[in-house]
Amino acid sequence: MNRTTRRATLTSLTGGMLIVKPKVAFSYAANSAVSFGIIGAGGRGRYVGKIFSSDPRVRLDAICDIRPERLDLAKTELPGADKARSYKDLHEMLALRDLDAVLIATPVYLHPEHFEAAVQARKHIYQEKPAGASVAGVKRLLAAAERADKSKSIAFGFQQRFSPEYLAAEHILRSGQLGDLTLMISYWIWGGNAFQGEPIPKPTEELDRIRTWTSWKDTSGDFIVEQDCHGLDVLNWFAQAHPEKAIGSGSSFKRKRGDNSDNACVIYEYPGGLKGWLMGTQLPPRPYWDVKEQFIGTLGVLETERKYYQWFQAAENHTTKVSSRREITIDAVEAFLNSIVDGKPLNMVRTSADSTLTSLLGRMAIEQKREVTWEELLRSA
Repeated sequence: MNRTTRRATLTSLTGGMLIVKPKVAFSYAANSAVSFGIIGAGGRGRYVGKIFSSDPRVRLDAICDIRPERLDLAKTELPGADKARSYKDLHEMLALRDLDAVLIATPVYLHPEHFEAAVQARKHIYQEKPAGASVAGVKRLLAAAERADKSKSIAFGFQQRFSPEYLAAEHILRSGQLGDLTLMISYWIWGGNAFQGEPIPKPTEELDRIRTWTSWKDTSGDFIVEQDCHGLDVLNWFAQAHPEKAIGSGSSFKRKRGDNSDNACVIYEYPGGLKGWLMGTQLPPRPYWDVKEQFIGTLGVLETERKYYQWFQAAENHTTKVSSRREITIDAVEAFLNSIVDGKPLNMVRTSADSTLTSLLGRMAIEQKREVTWEELLRSA
């Protein structure tokens, strides 16, 4: 695949986002709602679950978590949750025939297993990112996806792909107004996390692994996988490819808890020689935050962020900035529900797996202190 140029074909501005007219009929019975369940009622599960349960097209019917205190919080925080059925066993919840869709917001290392169970139960799936904490995990998820009911929507929590502002920025690139794309940069500079908590022993019991999953590489994938996958997903999306190889450096410089890194600098090479840089760290003090992407072209520069995009046009020496109209997770959830209501299945499996593997490629290059190819990564598990 050649790098994106000013002569690139204009692609759809919607990027797969399915818009439903107000009077469209449900795929289900008239006047019915999408029956929805949550697997994992931690902070992210409750946050995204609240977006789902606040949509008038949704009925929150079930919540699953092995920790009773999380179930109690969900019952008090989410609209309609007081009437939802509670479960500790996700298989018991997935066996509900009247349950249409599930949100999976469990620890990263459990994503492939829980995704596989939801596929087997023939549910619509909204899976939090990333696709797994390891190459083997991603491969397991991909194998499960091959067996998925093609009439079911499968989305992942890479919200940027549904943001109107990100889509507008992508349109500028695809229409040639940026010129030849010469460099892509993802910044994920996030304050405070490296200094949180006290040192703890490596957990051996499963419940302890679940409670401390963010601290360890085998359960989180490291911060480059669990967190920076968002920015790398945007680079892959705008490049219309995954990288062919990577080289980088990183370390655990000041992290107090677990074995994750706290800084990473990776150079990815995409088809045609296009470079993508990742600069990520959790070393700054709270609440410092600088998370964005930049796309440098021969005619200008695009900068994308969850709250805006801005476009510098070199010929006019002018910068246009457009603010986001709302939190972009709402856009992602709405697109998923639209796809169910409209009967037009959404499937994000391949791109989400590739973005997770791109993160793992960077981690492997850092750990092995050499250039690593995509093929080597896939052969590693």
